[in-house]
Amino acid sequence: MHAQTCQPVERVRNSRTASYIHAMPMTPRPHANPCGAMILAAGRGERMRPLTDTCPKPLLTVRDKPLMQWPIEALARAGVRDVLINTAWLGERIEAYFASPSLAWAPDLATPATDGPDTTPVRLVYSHEGRDFGTALETAGGISRALPQLADPFWLVAGDVHAPQFAFTADARQAFMASDALAHIWLVPNPAHNPNGDFALSHDGRVRNEGPIRHTYSTIGLFRHALFAPPYCTIPAGNPDGARAALAPLLRMAAEQGRLTAQLYTGPWTDVGTPERLAQLQSARIS
Repeated sequence: MHAQTCQPVERVRNSRTASYIHAMPMTPRPHANPCGAMILAAGRGERMRPLTDTCPKPLLTVRDKPLMQWPIEALARAGVRDVLINTAWLGERIEAYFASPSLAWAPDLATPATDGPDTTPVRLVYSHEGRDFGTALETAGGISRALPQLADPFWLVAGDVHAPQFAFTADARQAFMASDALAHIWLVPNPAHNPNGDFALSHDGRVRNEGPIRHTYSTIGLFRHALFAPPYCTIPAGNPDGARAALAPLLRMAAEQGRLTAQLYTGPWTDVGTPERLAQLQSARIS
């Protein structure tokens, strides 16, 4: 399938909750303002049905705001003002939600913007995999599609995990840039639905594929573009043909070569993968 022109939306929010929409073409060429983070929001959410039959999973509400709004606000508070979102299933609803002029969602940033008084700009750029290719491209395929629009390195987070206390710190990014790792991921204690974990963590912070104690990948991390180039990934940047590929094999290859680092995150974290887990989050609000 051949690539088509994608028209993501650039949107700037200010403290008065005004909304400005500008059409910008999505091309395989590098962007003048690369996005410092990518939020994965293209999945169908099969296990969340029937809730996701009419609502994209990242827009399901937790504590009066959509799941993916939590990381957007956390990134903005950390100074990441350019965020890319990939979409497929009901992607137009995600774009419409965050473009609504009446939506008072702009994060309360401690640091004022430099482009004028009372403004806190957050630019959202969309990679519409469903519109361009008719389907989601899976994790690595979607990242490869968006790669020309992303900074190097960039934050990556799934739009369907709830980690309200996670901080996207500049110190973590600087430490990662000073290392030789291709990616730095955050691991969490194994939840009930993944008791065997995904990766082991050595004493020096390197990730191992096997080990006596394994933890679960939180779907939060820092990534270099080099992880999405040969020999790890053969999809060209921009993914013009819409190739589908998973991220896990790339991470395992990097771990085998000692190029994947991690740290353990023990704050509240939920992979909101089923209606039951969503209900548990909602009930925790009043408990």
